[in-house]
Amino acid sequence: MLRDEIGVALKQAMRDRAAGRLSTLRLIMAAIKDRDIAARAGGEDNAGVDEAEILSILAKMVKQRHESAKTYEEGGRLDLAERETFEIGVIEEFLPKQLTDIEVAEAVRSAVAETGATSIRDMGKVMGTLKSKFTGQMDFGKIGPMVKDQLNQS
Repeated sequence: MLRDEIGVALKQAMRDRAAGRLSTLRLIMAAIKDRDIAARAGGEDNAGVDEAEILSILAKMVKQRHESAKTYEEGGRLDLAERETFEIGVIEEFLPKQLTDIEVAEAVRSAVAETGATSIRDMGKVMGTLKSKFTGQMDFGKIGPMVKDQLNQS
């Protein structure tokens, strides 16, 4: 389970006295615990968020750090940009392998066919199918235009 893998990595970072890695792993665990608390407060009766939700949290953290690193680079703060890039590397260790452009295009075609989508109004169904199968494996911000193109060709 992903939560356990992160916990093991956290303990190992403590043993290794790897301060930067430890800090990033603690941020990951804090984000997961925040989501657990929010789920319990929302009345969900479970032991915490599931694997898909954890992958979503990790993907969001990577996206935030990419944006921050870009902002820091533009502002001439290379030291902070390097730290963000380091954190991205640590977080990505727990994400599944990213799909290639060809694999993404095939996944989009498959999702359109699977949902029977014929118009742009069906985009939500297609995106939902993709998110359920490929969370953490593709950037859904970039997928939207591909889905639109596919639906316009149908």
